[in-house]
Amino acid sequence: MNDSSPAPVLEIWCDLQCPDCRTALDDLRALRERYGDRLDPRLRHFPLEKHKHAFAAAQAAEEAWEQGQGWRYVEAVLGRVEELDRKGEAFLVEVARELGLDAEEFDTALVDGRHILIVDADQAEGKAIGVTGTPTYVIGGERLDGGKSQEGLRERIEEIADRLLAGREH
Repeated sequence: MNDSSPAPVLEIWCDLQCPDCRTALDDLRALRERYGDRLDPRLRHFPLEKHKHAFAAAQAAEEAWEQGQGWRYVEAVLGRVEELDRKGEAFLVEVARELGLDAEEFDTALVDGRHILIVDADQAEGKAIGVTGTPTYVIGGERLDGGKSQEGLRERIEEIADRLLAGREH
């Protein structure tokens, strides 16, 4: 097997205030258990306008990545979307503190907007490739829309991932 080629990328377009994205976490966990390092899941931001704290949550997630705890932070926030609904940005800082991250830095990052460009760029790219709802997965050039139904999506992702991985072995 040629290990020098990069692992297939699975992009997950996500809104951190979206209950459907919380459901997607179970799929993501299962995929990470199954593939480990052979699949490269990447969170892409697609905050929806109907969720008023989603844009701030996306920025906070970027700060968590900077501090080396991206996925843990994303899972913690998505696991408690109702609290984000209620508490807004204060909740984002609270979660950082609970995870032992530099909460002050989160607070500052949300105020100075240092991660806005990344979130904006993700959103623009998402729109350009036809993402309309979350979660939407993109793997091997195929777009799978989980916003409507997540039924059978994980199996479909596994089929594509297996095909891409088999292609690397030749």
